Amino acid sequence: MSNAGVSHASSVASSCSLLGSTTSSQSSPLKLHGRAFYESIGSPKLVLAPMVDQSEFAWRLLTRSFMPSDSFHSLLAYTPMFHSRLFAETPKFRDAHFQPLRTSLISHSPLPEAHFFLDGNPELDRPLFVQFCANNPQELLAAAKYVSPFCDAVDLNLGCPQGIAKKGKYGAFLQEDQELIYSLVNTLHKQLNIPVTVKIRILDTKESTLKYAQNLLKAGASIITVHGRTREMKGHKTGLADWNVIRFLRDNLPSDTVIFANGNILRNEDIARCLEVTGADAVMSAEGNLYDPAIFAPPPKYGEEGREYWRGKDGKGGWRTDAVFRRYMDIIYKYVLEVSPPERKPLYLPSDPDPDYEGDVIMKTTKREMESASYEFAPDKKKQKTGKTEKTNNPNLLAMQAHLFHLLRALVSRHHHVRDALARCRAGDIIAYESVLKMVEDVVRDGLKQYNDTQGKSWDEEFEQDKRLKADYYLNPQRHERSGLIDNVQGQEEGRGSEESHQLLDESSFKAVKACKRPWWIVQPHIRPLPNEALAHGSWALSKKDKKAVEATRIPHLE
Repeated sequence: MSNAGVSHASSVASSCSLLGSTTSSQSSPLKLHGRAFYESIGSPKLVLAPMVDQSEFAWRLLTRSFMPSDSFHSLLAYTPMFHSRLFAETPKFRDAHFQPLRTSLISHSPLPEAHFFLDGNPELDRPLFVQFCANNPQELLAAAKYVSPFCDAVDLNLGCPQGIAKKGKYGAFLQEDQELIYSLVNTLHKQLNIPVTVKIRILDTKESTLKYAQNLLKAGASIITVHGRTREMKGHKTGLADWNVIRFLRDNLPSDTVIFANGNILRNEDIARCLEVTGADAVMSAEGNLYDPAIFAPPPKYGEEGREYWRGKDGKGGWRTDAVFRRYMDIIYKYVLEVSPPERKPLYLPSDPDPDYEGDVIMKTTKREMESASYEFAPDKKKQKTGKTEKTNNPNLLAMQAHLFHLLRALVSRHHHVRDALARCRAGDIIAYESVLKMVEDVVRDGLKQYNDTQGKSWDEEFEQDKRLKADYYLNPQRHERSGLIDNVQGQEEGRGSEESHQLLDESSFKAVKACKRPWWIVQPHIRPLPNEALAHGSWALSKKDKKAVEATRIPHLE
């Protein structure tokens, strides 16, 4: 193994060792509650959100791997949301979504520590909350008992706004049934041997949201996570989360209430600001983490960037896409496929003495071994047919393509051959993903070399050409005419003063794009257009009923 490979593997191993050093694998005889429980898991300030099919073990471990060695327990992670009835009643569903052991979960009793595998492994994956959606207290309890030996708390999803949640009557579509919500939480509070927590969305008024939270506390919730958006704020209507409602809850709930704030976390700098504005105990990130799994970690100090972190001539920087891709792949190899990662040459730097550097994999882990690793995850009945990669139900392999499209969003929007190759990848086809990694390394190498050769001008020119960084993109008269909802600004220089134009920009995503945009070889947040921008560009249309509501509503300022 090369020095770079040894260094990275040691870093991950060290991270995992420290992660489990203070977390007990067994449940405490005394069930703690509320702030006492929160303090028992280290009072984490940083929280990786539950994301459907996207906060699986490998992604959680990747996120934790960026944390400083002395700060692993400052990060709490959630599993993806599981359906409680399916989890409780269907062994195949449990096996396909939650893998704390190498064997199926057939009882509610924990096994000796040596048998722990991935999810909830005390050496790798704690603190951990397992999230369920539910509308039946006994089904929720039955599901929760299966996972209780392998996590620190069970979380009830009361925030999912999607249509499937409405159809199934769970998530945010339970919020009108406060009696049922009370029963769900109280059943776990009284009958489960670990704490119950909840994740909610705000209601139409801060006062109704306060009553909602008070009901949850009365039912026995130890922690309340508040997403500062309403149930209707999704897709093109997502908009900005309202931190002021979270602050209202902080000021009006008992002082010992543990509150997590969720929403508007695009980059690391947003975390401290959210804590200050909301007064929350911790900050949760979902989408921001998908685009940058290092969002919770502070950047390396100047002079300590190494090869994985890049800084430009203006001092701004971020983690290289090829570096994060490599780190993610190595976790898949080591922990999911349980084979040694391929040994690789160090990532390219313009300062390298060899101008003909090629970042190829040193194939000590041979193509045959990688094919075998993929083959092991094929269904048993299909292994006799061909050597081709068959379908897998491993959640860590199923999530890879979606994760990589998030990580590489800026890169693939420019390099379409990488996008097309990634789109052809199938779950478990590790060789195909290695090919995409090689493409990514090549284009990143070219981008870094061009940046260095032009002394940064290549990126400066690209930055200046971004239409989202031009005021006209937000103030263009034709755009407003098409929307029919925002006043026509034709002749704005005559009819509107500069103050009003500045206000329009303040109410746009202009500032966020300007603050967050980085070179395409850097992982970076995706800035969604605000609802008024999506309307203006024709991305979505309103019903007559909704038009009246939009006309009466101002989009909050992007501060």
